[in-house]
Amino acid sequence: MSIPPTAPSKMSAALAKDRLGAPAVGFFILAGVAPLTVTEGVVPSAFAATGLTSVPAAFLVVAAVLAVFVIGYLAMARRIPNAGAAYALISKGLGKPAGMAGWLVAVVAYNLLQVGLYGMIGPQLASFAADNFGLHASWGVWAFGAWAVVAVLGLLRVDLSGWVLGVLSVLELVVIVAVTIRGLAHPADGGVSFAALSPASLHFSSLGPVLAVAVLGFVGIEQGPVFSEEARNPKRTIPMATYISLGVIAVVYAAASWALVVHYGSQVVPTAQGPDGTGMLFAMAPGLEASTGRSLFLTSLLAAALAFHTAVGRYMWAVGRERVLPAAMGTTGSTGAPQAASIVQSLLGAVAILLALGMHWDPIGQLFFWGGTTGGVGILLLLTAASAAVVRYFWTSPGDEPVWRRLVAPAAATVLMAVMAWLCITHFDVLLNVAPGSLPTKVLPGLFGAAAIIGASWALVLRHRKPAAYAAIGLGSVALSQRPTTAVGTEAPSSATRTGNAS
Repeated sequence: MSIPPTAPSKMSAALAKDRLGAPAVGFFILAGVAPLTVTEGVVPSAFAATGLTSVPAAFLVVAAVLAVFVIGYLAMARRIPNAGAAYALISKGLGKPAGMAGWLVAVVAYNLLQVGLYGMIGPQLASFAADNFGLHASWGVWAFGAWAVVAVLGLLRVDLSGWVLGVLSVLELVVIVAVTIRGLAHPADGGVSFAALSPASLHFSSLGPVLAVAVLGFVGIEQGPVFSEEARNPKRTIPMATYISLGVIAVVYAAASWALVVHYGSQVVPTAQGPDGTGMLFAMAPGLEASTGRSLFLTSLLAAALAFHTAVGRYMWAVGRERVLPAAMGTTGSTGAPQAASIVQSLLGAVAILLALGMHWDPIGQLFFWGGTTGGVGILLLLTAASAAVVRYFWTSPGDEPVWRRLVAPAAATVLMAVMAWLCITHFDVLLNVAPGSLPTKVLPGLFGAAAIIGASWALVLRHRKPAAYAAIGLGSVALSQRPTTAVGTEAPSSATRTGNAS
């Protein structure tokens, strides 16, 4: 019997390959972390919310924990290259229902981070345009302008976006270093003290709030494996970009926050808690550095929005390719970017801006601060699950990985990440700057519990109704190779289905 020819499939087995080197991947990581946004906004908030001067030491401790975490995370990612990153690792290590739970947690968290940024971009652009060009428009107009830029760049070649982010990230770091040096060169009356950099300054009674705030500054460091299918020599490129980015960020955060302590002395906490708290960083270096830094603060926000848009688009594309979502989500455009997933993410961003406008939310306090904080906690929960998945995966498939990389570091990281996640949930009122026990402290973290339940439930539905799709969860490009088309509109059972491989 002859088999009729089939129409060319629009499903994409992979994204555009060999387009990103270690610098470009590093730029995506740095843009997602948004170092200028953190040093200008999060660091003063950490001093204000905790009332402590040990913020620099907290950044170093969190960086050390993350350095242990990425050892196993990257080792497993080398074996399982997938644009779904943590989703694929959790699926392989903890099972497909857990993988789908992790996937939906990731999508919710990255979307909160991405759309939340518009709540800061809009007001900042509105103020900048009014002060410098006499242009007056509501924050929503400027937010939609930034949204349009991100939507367009998200559909272009990923390497072009990477170099745009690269230029912006390098400029950010140069300004932060310049301001930090100026701050250290003009210490308060007490002179230069290194006490704030010592882990000994972190007292157990105050450890929770300060670590909870500090850990949010590193959200984005996990993005390297998201680009493993587009990187040149990913087994080398992704680890190099991740380790270098983590080291740079740790030094920049610790140095900038330490410079604030040195420059303001005993007044660092009162100043952070006062009306001038958000301007503390640039106040250390008035003049060219400050004016340049304030302009780059806008581009830092835009770069972070593009980086998170890129990450969440690839998470959504990954499950579309596996047909866990509608197959259209797994298509790519002529540039090799995940076209449908990028468009859907842009639509979600537009809906979020419209909702904030319609509900008269405070764009900075609620859309940006609450959204970004909640999204950061969601990513921490996701990485905790991924770390546990690494432990289980290497326990059953050790291969030739040394025991430190496959067992000791992942097990230690799982415990440490779980503790940090618990600290964030416990001190969520501090992170949001709201009253303990208030409604936001219950509803916002609860989003991830709901997402996990929905994701796992969807996987169980697929197991009973669409076993081929269930078997494809977490397989990446293998999912397509195991679905040969035998006739128009029909598919042969996947090899995973034939063998009953449904963990």
